Amino acid sequence: MLKGTFDILVSTFFLFALSPLFLFIAILIKLDSPGPVFYRAVRVGKDGEPFRLYKFRSMVADAASKGPGITHQGDPRVTRVGNWLRRFKLDELPQLINVCKGEMSLVGPRPEDPRYVALYTPEQRAVLTVAPGVTSAASLRFRHEEQLLTGTYWEDTYLQAILPEKLKIDLDYIQRRTFATDLLIIWQTFLALFC
Repeated sequence: MLKGTFDILVSTFFLFALSPLFLFIAILIKLDSPGPVFYRAVRVGKDGEPFRLYKFRSMVADAASKGPGITHQGDPRVTRVGNWLRRFKLDELPQLINVCKGEMSLVGPRPEDPRYVALYTPEQRAVLTVAPGVTSAASLRFRHEEQLLTGTYWEDTYLQAILPEKLKIDLDYIQRRTFATDLLIIWQTFLALFC
């Protein structure tokens, strides 16, 4: 109950406080490339329920039809403004809307593309017992994930090495989570933006 109340209060506060930044980013996106300001990706949430995850659009408007659901290093679909947004994780800010809607939490396992969730083992599916998060211990560990996804077989690297490790970290988080650990992850996320 404390976590849910905290999520809604903090996300609502930051949506209002960051509204000038949202407007500035929206203008940059529209000036940089044609298409909508927001990208709404289908992701799997709590109890396996799909939902639309909000992000600032950092790729060309029809990116979903031109490649996979994850981005690799040097992905040609990423726009100039998109590179800057991704570098500072600003493309993730609209997920505060998902938190206000109750679809996400500030901290929790990152929501995954349905195509990859379909490959989870029964043990790994335990990450779906909690609300997905805007940030997580796993996303901090792999905050430069795109740099690891290089070469011809970058998707194999994601599926065989990165995703299992992220899920292992997320499962450990679920077993040990407390309000204090959530606050620590939020603080570490803030610090990571400047590293």
